[in-house]
Formats: sequence, structure tokens, C-alpha cells
Amino acid sequence: MNEAVELTRELIRIDSVGGGEAAVAGPLAKRLSEAGFAVRTHEHAPGRTGLVARWGTGEPVTLTGHLDTVPLGGQAWRHAPHGAEIDGDRLYGRGSSDMKAGVAALVIAAERHVRRTGPKVALELVFTVGEETGCEGAAGMVAEGLVGRSRALLVAEPTANRVLLGHKGALWLEATTRGTTAHGSMPHLGDNAIYKLARLIGVIEKFDPGVPEHPWLGPSTVNVGTVRGGINVNSVPDLAAVTIDLRTVAGQDHGRLRERLQAALGGEATLGVLVDLPAIWTDPDDPFVRALVEAGAGAPGDHPAASYFTDASILTATCGGVPTVVCGPGEPEQAHVTDEYCTVHRIEEAVEIYTAALARFA
Repeated sequence: MNEAVELTRELIRIDSVGGGEAAVAGPLAKRLSEAGFAVRTHEHAPGRTGLVARWGTGEPVTLTGHLDTVPLGGQAWRHAPHGAEIDGDRLYGRGSSDMKAGVAALVIAAERHVRRTGPKVALELVFTVGEETGCEGAAGMVAEGLVGRSRALLVAEPTANRVLLGHKGALWLEATTRGTTAHGSMPHLGDNAIYKLARLIGVIEKFDPGVPEHPWLGPSTVNVGTVRGGINVNSVPDLAAVTIDLRTVAGQDHGRLRERLQAALGGEATLGVLVDLPAIWTDPDDPFVRALVEAGAGAPGDHPAASYFTDASILTATCGGVPTVVCGPGEPEQAHVTDEYCTVHRIEEAVEIYTAALARFA
């Protein structure tokens, strides 16, 4: 069987749901070290280890993927979530599409790149932890100076091997209102924080992010995700909070956006930042985009942006604001679902695309 498929199966068999990425990073570090890469690990938390592997001299092309996977969900799986079962052209398991197939394809393509003859661009592989919960692992790597400048960035998130030129940013905020508690039978003695919050939710619903719609990324959007407040039915609540999911477009200033929302809410609420990840966008005529398309990746087409965010929100700026492309073998609609699968032929195809694109880019 194709070695990229076998490596994908090996990684799926390792449970890295919400942690435990060290067990995934270990065999990858060993393999890349044996292939001639200089490997450095990064421990985000106990058992949560990512890695950076470097080969060659000069500014590299950076290849990245995350090692964590999301929880299994409440529904029963027909295929064992860590069994890595193959049924026809489908390889089943949690993380098969999002994104252990992409990680495996990057590793095998990198090994082939190092072995081939002729001019070769330097490579830096960045495998992170905690991407699913806000890219904390990538941020930690950057803070410790483990990721450097590069020529281009390839993110192997699931796209069915189609080139995507970017994705929206995410600014997740928590708005908190405060009041004064009192007995529920005497509400006039208190100050109800939930009433304050309820009035502000209407303001949030009508909030205008203040930027024009991006021609490809679409509009900047706002959504209330959760609401909480109070501790019991017979007390006036003195604390309430709502979480707000703002999705932003390329060039949108998150600091200014937060200021505008705070002004709209007035003095009755305070805003705290939960996640702050900028949007990513690359010119469709960029040479790195062309190299991938000419190597066999699907062209961007009419929908050239990902609906999800990626570690590129952290890594692109650190790499020097480089051209960034999202392109991986996973099936986008399979991310996070029960009985997640990736197609076997796309894993093999991704290795060929990456290998050929790196040769062209060299």
C-alpha cells in the first residue's frame, strides 16, 4: 500500500482528541530526523507536543498541519474512530480528513523532495497542537521563536486537493454585564445583569462591522454563540455574559473592530478577547499558487476561500507575510463528522502534487 496511506493509518490509530499530540509527534520526529531534517519539539502542555523540522539552507517553503483532533461526538460510529479501516476508496477514522491525511502527505512529499536530484528549495515542516481550539500551539511556537521567515506557506487542511487562496479571520469576544444581587421576591433592591445583557444582544444582532464585502471572502459577519447568567431562579443575577463570533475579511483591523463594537455597546458591557486570528488572502496569480495548480491541484474556481480558519492566521505573518495556500487531501465536508473519512486516492494524489509543486518552485 502507498506509504502516505499507511502513515495516515498509523496516525489515525493514535488518539489525539483534544490533546495527546505528543504520541503523534514522536514517530513523525523520528521519521523526519532519519530523513535528514533538524527537528525541534515544542511542548505546549504536558502530553501536547508539536514539532518544527528544517532541511536545507536559505529561506524555506513552510509546510504545516495540526496534530490534534476534535471529540468524537455523541452518535455511535459504524467504523471504529481509531481503527483506520479502509472500505473501498474510503479510509475511516477521527482525523482522517481533518487532518492526519494532510500531515502524512506533507511528510512523505518532504522525504521525496530531499531524496530527489536537481535544485531543491529548503523546507520547514511545522506540526502544531491546539489548532482546533484557537491555534494556541502555533502561537506558542511563534512566541518561542521556533518558526522563521520563508518563501511561501502551504497549509494541508482538507480541500479535496483544491487550491484555496485564504480564509476569513475570527475575532471571538465575550461581553459581560454586571449588576447587584438581591432576593428574587424583591427585585427592586437589585440590578439585573441579564436584563442589561438582553438589551445589548439586540445591539449586537444589528451591529455593522463597517467594511465592504470582500470580492471572494464575502462579508464580515457577527453571531452570538452562547449566553449565560444567573445562579438560581430566586435571585437577581449580578453577572451575565454573551460570546460573540466575528468573522473578518482580509485587511480588516481587529483592534478597530473591537473598539467599534465597544462603542455600540456603551458602558454597560465590558469586552474580553477569546480568540484573535486575522484573515488570510493570496493573489491568485502568485507563482506559488501557479506551481500547485500546474502540479495537479484543483484551481481556486468560483469559491476560492476556506470556510474555516487555520494556523496560517498565526504563521503567515511570522513567515514574513508570505503567499499562503490551503490545499490538502481531506474532504472538507468530512471535518468533525461522525464516521469521518478521507479518500485513499486523494492522499496518494496529494503527495504527487506537493512533490511536483516543490520541484517547480525550486
